[in-house]
Amino acid sequence: MAGSVPGVDGHRGRTDRPDRWLLGWRRFVLDAGLLVYPLVTGAGIAQDATGAELALGWGIVAAFCAGYGLAAWAAARQSAGWFRASIVVLTLLFLAALPIAHANAFFLATVIVSLTAPRLPRYGIALVAAGGAAALVVPWIGQHEPGWAQAVALVFTALMVYAFAEAIRANRALVEAHAEVVRLASEAERSRIARDLHDLLGHSLTAITVKSNLARRLAVKGVERSVDEITAVETLSRQALADVRAAVSGYRDVTLAGELARGRELLRAAGILADLPTAVDVVDGAHQELFGWVVREGLTNVVRHACATRCTVVLTASELEVLDDGVGAPASAGSGLNGLRERVAEAGGRLEAGPLDPRGWRLAVAMGAPA
Repeated sequence: MAGSVPGVDGHRGRTDRPDRWLLGWRRFVLDAGLLVYPLVTGAGIAQDATGAELALGWGIVAAFCAGYGLAAWAAARQSAGWFRASIVVLTLLFLAALPIAHANAFFLATVIVSLTAPRLPRYGIALVAAGGAAALVVPWIGQHEPGWAQAVALVFTALMVYAFAEAIRANRALVEAHAEVVRLASEAERSRIARDLHDLLGHSLTAITVKSNLARRLAVKGVERSVDEITAVETLSRQALADVRAAVSGYRDVTLAGELARGRELLRAAGILADLPTAVDVVDGAHQELFGWVVREGLTNVVRHACATRCTVVLTASELEVLDDGVGAPASAGSGLNGLRERVAEAGGRLEAGPLDPRGWRLAVAMGAPA
């Protein structure tokens, strides 16, 4: 029955796992269910026919079983041509059995309708109703008892197979939806890792570069503090490695207080006067991690691009501003600000970045209101 369920054989969605009800021994067990009806027809022929007519009737039933096997195989292999041919053969065998089996021949029609109705969603119900009516009317026209049992069997079985086909279609749709969710989650995770690596390494490598240059200048002048700066570079390198591992594994420890402390040291090494808050209690706890990312990106851009002499960070409960007096501007269309804009949008806030008059740059984030 499973291999014969149409309506599903023309739907070949790629999924992460096959439909277990259409493969293996389950398919053959379910397919064998409809073979009960040809056997019932053969038993009815044995009661009403003798001699050559009995042999002919059983021959028709045997050929019908073989034709049903072909239809089940064609449906399982999704071969529409073979399936249509097998349905034609089964219909001809049903018509040949009708003069011999009378009403019992409609057990064969039950198989045909059960195979065909799910393939014709628009006409399936009409086909089932027509088959049930024919089981009552045709034997009566031939002056035999109407096939009440045959009509009930035809309608019930065809509707059951139709419902089974719908269940398979729904199951496949769910499997495909699950596969799509997995794919989207994988893409989102790749985007997260790329964004985190950019933000983490951009800040760390900028700090390492600035401190290395400072240490070189101090070493040339013979200042002992150069050793301290090289030690700081080593510490930053270790921290960068730990940050990369944390980003890849999904655990990021970014805090606003920590980023302000790192930023103050980064600005000092770059020779930029840092006017940064010393406390973060004023900021809503729900926004502190996000604001930490903003401070990291904003101060990194100031050191990289601004050519500034002073940088200021202003904090309120739901707003943050990074201001500098430089002449250069961060690349507003760069991946850093784009990634930051995505973070802010996901958190329900808004980011603005642009030049100040007469000089400088402003990066502003506001949560719950335009910046």
